[in-house]
Amino acid sequence: MPKEGKSVIILGAGRSATSLINYLLDVSEQKAFTVSIGDLETENISARFPKARAFVFNVEAEDRAMDLIKDADLIISMLPAHLHIRVAIICAELGINLLTASYLNDDIKALDSQFKGKNKCCIMELGLDPGLDHMSALKVLNKIKDAGHTLTGFETFTGGLLAENTEAENPWNYKFTWNPRNVVMAGNGTVKFLQEGRYKYIPYHNLFRRTEVIYVPGHGYFEGYANRDSLKYLELYNLQGINTLYRGTLRRPGFCKAWDVFVQLGATCDDYQMESVDVMTHRQFINSFLRFNPHDSVELKLAHYLNLGLESEEMYKLKWLGIFEEELVGLKKGTPAQILEHILKKKWTLTRTDKDMIVMWHKFNYLDNDRPKEIQAHMVVYGDDQVNTAMSKTVGLPLAICAEMILDQSLDIKGVHIPTLPPIYKPILARLDEMGFEFIERETIS
Repeated sequence: MPKEGKSVIILGAGRSATSLINYLLDVSEQKAFTVSIGDLETENISARFPKARAFVFNVEAEDRAMDLIKDADLIISMLPAHLHIRVAIICAELGINLLTASYLNDDIKALDSQFKGKNKCCIMELGLDPGLDHMSALKVLNKIKDAGHTLTGFETFTGGLLAENTEAENPWNYKFTWNPRNVVMAGNGTVKFLQEGRYKYIPYHNLFRRTEVIYVPGHGYFEGYANRDSLKYLELYNLQGINTLYRGTLRRPGFCKAWDVFVQLGATCDDYQMESVDVMTHRQFINSFLRFNPHDSVELKLAHYLNLGLESEEMYKLKWLGIFEEELVGLKKGTPAQILEHILKKKWTLTRTDKDMIVMWHKFNYLDNDRPKEIQAHMVVYGDDQVNTAMSKTVGLPLAICAEMILDQSLDIKGVHIPTLPPIYKPILARLDEMGFEFIERETIS
């Protein structure tokens, strides 16, 4: 049990922090620690979480920030990813444990010796993806290795989606359940992966045309597109010598073909500012990327440019979004990607009656005495409403469980890590399983 007076501070109370905060508040009633929340605005936080102490926090005001968190036993940063380094520097200097759900970068990795010198830990990538993907995959990967089998392939896909039967009239079967900007910018750059022993690459302009079909028992078919760099997981998961390594994102069938329209137009570009945005309409935004022709409609020009039928599924999806409407965008300035994001949020923001779902799927191929075998594993989680979302649960609960382990002193680890070590991921997965977040494994014919 933690000593009397132990405290955890959560920095940031955005959409993915709800389940994290509620879990820790529930646990704090049974155990002797306090929960505080620091953010730029506190009025809404106090209303949402009346049992927590809320305070104004700005990490960019460094001296004040250090003073506000100096007495904490544990910090959980839910701030935007680029601000984690500021929090990490403070925690390393003061000797405070730190958890985040974001990707570990070299700047924070460089603080490893400083955290070790203070006898404290910094564990990142403790969310969904990255996070539960590591933990659930390594549980099976290590089981296969420990049995003496030879791994030949590993594929993994995760998707944040609308739950089945939610907003049936939405032809995209999709809304934002995570940072909208990350969705708009998804796939920018070059994709790298391994397939049957060969290095493969997909440039951004072809990414949403190269999709995989994934079947999840009990939930039907999905389509997946590749994530940016699967190759870094060769070292991360100790998979050197494997033939196939592929990581991707799941969407409902038909999503990628329609999204590819925006990619081919250049509407997801983020490296220049557009002109006259304050008077721009949705229709004018799309027309900006098409040939000048005073006689043809925007719809006709777009369909001709991308070889689409005017009554095609892709055109129907675009019309449903209001892309061709003479409605003001509603921004004063912006890049194409920023403008597109703003337009999409008008239709893709969760409403009171919406429910989301998370789908994670793994495929493991291996040789058992030279006989090819395959294991598939999947997890499906549903949200309760627009606040208690599946995304909030799967991002926040691994963080919360790890926080409880640190405060309970049942996790003794120092330095900078991600959850690829059994002492971290085994108890987290066990606790999630108790809570109903189950990974279902099945052996299939390879």
